[in-house]
Amino acid sequence: MEILYNILDAYAYEIVFVDRNHIVRYMNKTAKQRYGSRVQVGNSLFNCHNENSKRLTLEEFLERADAGEEEMFEVLNGKTGEREFFVPVKDASKKVIGYFERHEMFWSKDKPEAPIFEYWKSKN
Repeated sequence: MEILYNILDAYAYEIVFVDRNHIVRYMNKTAKQRYGSRVQVGNSLFNCHNENSKRLTLEEFLERADAGEEEMFEVLNGKTGEREFFVPVKDASKKVIGYFERHEMFWSKDKPEAPIFEYWKSKN
């Protein structure tokens, strides 16, 4: 498991794994840097998301994942310019055990080589 955690921490994009009850179970290094104290392992995802607006959407995505859908487009975030995707995580029996959001950013053509860690540092 240590190798897996090291790989996930080396990954330049945030990974926040959330169980079906919307409790944060894992955050990689990038996620901790991006979200700081707003998101904590063991706490509800709704501590940082609007519960009323997000719960219905997340439950819809979970239903679609239970029906067999894989990664699903969520939204183009007007504030950050990111495309956000809902990614279900399944166990060996293909049962959905949780999810994470995958973000894609549109980079500046002026600095395409800039590491994402630097991007998040500038946002905090």
